[in-house]
Amino acid sequence: MSKQFDVVVIGGGPGGYIAAIRAAQLGFNTACIDEWKNAKNGPAPGGTCTNVGCIPSKALLQSSEHYEHAGHAFADHGIEVKGLGLNLGQMLARKDNVVKQNNEGILYLFKKNKVTFFHGRGSFVKGDANAYEIKVAGTTEETITAKHIIVATGSNARALPGTPFDEKLILSNTGALAIDAVPAKLGVIGAGVIGLEMGSVWRRLGSDVSVLEALPTFLGAVDEQIAKEAAKLFTKQGLKVSLGVTIGAITAGKNDVTVEYVDATGAAQKAVYDKLIVSIGRTPNTIGLNAEGVGLQLDERGFIAVDGDCKTNLPNVWAVGDVVRGPMLAHKAEEEGVAVAERIAGQHGHVNFNTIPWVIYTSPEIAWVGKTEQQLKADGVAYKAGTFPFLANGRARALGDTSGMVKFLADAKTDEILGVHIVGPMASELISEAVVAMEFRASAEDIARICHAHPSLSEATKEAALAVDKRSLNF
Repeated sequence: MSKQFDVVVIGGGPGGYIAAIRAAQLGFNTACIDEWKNAKNGPAPGGTCTNVGCIPSKALLQSSEHYEHAGHAFADHGIEVKGLGLNLGQMLARKDNVVKQNNEGILYLFKKNKVTFFHGRGSFVKGDANAYEIKVAGTTEETITAKHIIVATGSNARALPGTPFDEKLILSNTGALAIDAVPAKLGVIGAGVIGLEMGSVWRRLGSDVSVLEALPTFLGAVDEQIAKEAAKLFTKQGLKVSLGVTIGAITAGKNDVTVEYVDATGAAQKAVYDKLIVSIGRTPNTIGLNAEGVGLQLDERGFIAVDGDCKTNLPNVWAVGDVVRGPMLAHKAEEEGVAVAERIAGQHGHVNFNTIPWVIYTSPEIAWVGKTEQQLKADGVAYKAGTFPFLANGRARALGDTSGMVKFLADAKTDEILGVHIVGPMASELISEAVVAMEFRASAEDIARICHAHPSLSEATKEAALAVDKRSLNF
């Protein structure tokens, strides 16, 4: 007889493991199925984010930033570094250990919250509104049943047509995090979050990095003023970004990759790289789920079709995270996981897509929430804007990082905050104040009137809010 549960979550990434924990907290007998394996073939829950995404990339970003500071910035602080060397093996080992700590942390949380964990691939067998039968294919095969199923199977890196990843020369995010020697010349196709972050890591460690982007504008989803500032700073650092590129043939040799492309002027170009990272987006992961076997509906792009509450077309089957519509962000998946667990319990879980923050963990960091200036113009919304540069912030001067700015956009009549955009030090942390403010529909004046610690980077947020009414105090 199969094991019976109230809720079974398929996928143990940010959306899945959080959904399972919240369901268990609400009193449901809950199981979570996840197939990720560590180097010893043991369980490695946490999905792409923990294993080959958010967590390891931030570990390498931090390590590479320390290396760059030691080589270039410490001297300004009176710190002399002689004989600076790079132990890439140790850097990668540290990254792997950070991942391991997070894997083990999730397994501990499952135990703490009495979530039953199954290591293997979960797929539908059959079912209806009363119960669904789920097969778990791991070292052994077993079947479990539950009334409610939450699908949180995440996404996979999108490959260029006809150019599969070999993770040796042509790399997805997985291979980009495990390069065992600093490539002299590194090519990156795609100037999105992953491309810029991975390009930044290897540039800091010594690679000559070229980024090829198909779109004619840099970071088109980012506020235009912020994107222009970021492009200027990245160029100064030595990151080479070419826009409006059309990629042609890609040929992998024995030790290098040749990329043929047409540049923005229409001229044919050819470049040879030691490694090539392809970061052109991600596709929803429904492989092996047997969605067709139970009639689970997918949309025209391959995502699981859901309504505003993350309900699928099947009764008591839900889906969250990268496998459904909306931004492919770990924190968006987490919020959906919590909301679904609470909806199953009869509560009113809610996710506000308008206040989901976005972050690019380059240096400087880029973070934003809400509308961009170009979106407000396109929508015909009357607005006021205020900016404040970190150049005029005392804490930024003390840190030695005065690049970038904070920008506020507020409704011209009501002063309600419509968007906040930051490029600069610790933008990923500073954006949270804006998220809270917008969730409570605060005005720019509300932030301007709040006392901020001095000296702190957050004073730039206050000053940008003051600048909305043209009364900044320190610039």
